[in-house]
Amino acid sequence: MKSQEEIYNKIVAVFEELFEIDANDISPESNLYEDLDIDSIDAVDLVIELRKMTRKKIQPDDFKAVRTVQDIVEQVEKLLHSA
Repeated sequence: MKSQEEIYNKIVAVFEELFEIDANDISPESNLYEDLDIDSIDAVDLVIELRKMTRKKIQPDDFKAVRTVQDIVEQVEKLLHSA
């Protein structure tokens, strides 16, 4: 399974590719909406990419509490370790 660091690096790569955000502007504490300027449409695109990455169906309720990059890492880690 992937470590949190590997998951984080993959998520940073997704932010760079999808949203053209410089990796230097991203940290685990970065707030998706305030710091990275992610809107609801971007969030949908992000969930689609995460689904490709995990090959798991992502429940919207699981991502309602997500506010930071670290929150995404933790949710992806849960998905990867779930049956």
